[in-house]
Amino acid sequence: MRQCVGGGEAPYDLAVISWTVQLDDPRKPEIVALLERHLDFARSVTPPEDVHALDLDGLLADNVTFYSLREADRLLGIGAIKALDGSHMELKSIHTAQEARGRGVGRAIVDHLLGVARERGASRVSLETGSMEAFAPSRALYARVGFVTCEPFGDYSPSRASTFMTLELH
Repeated sequence: MRQCVGGGEAPYDLAVISWTVQLDDPRKPEIVALLERHLDFARSVTPPEDVHALDLDGLLADNVTFYSLREADRLLGIGAIKALDGSHMELKSIHTAQEARGRGVGRAIVDHLLGVARERGASRVSLETGSMEAFAPSRALYARVGFVTCEPFGDYSPSRASTFMTLELH
């Protein structure tokens, strides 16, 4: 379990909030509810054949590790990391609760997952996200972290609905 500090993005916001990012069970009712909102969003803006978000069964796979970000006991976000091979990992199912958006929750989850990838010896982390306007905030976040667009990886095929991004870890 890691502790991180987050707060509003405005420079004058003096509130400091303690967040905990921890290994978690995606079968917990509050997580299932947030995961369903994540999947509903993806399905509402993405052609069915291009929805690559993991469902509950996918999050329980042996090569996937699932995390939650909480403020006290309140669930603010989720994310997972999937091992593709010994040196390449994929970020999956990153989602911030609607009421927590704009507070840095997504960035904290991404940073945590990248730390996990480094600890596990990964040299590269990739992701797939939507190419539609609804996914622009996600693509901007990943670009700020250092991800760059790339060709499809793993089992993905080229698609106009998908943007593939990767980050070389040093």
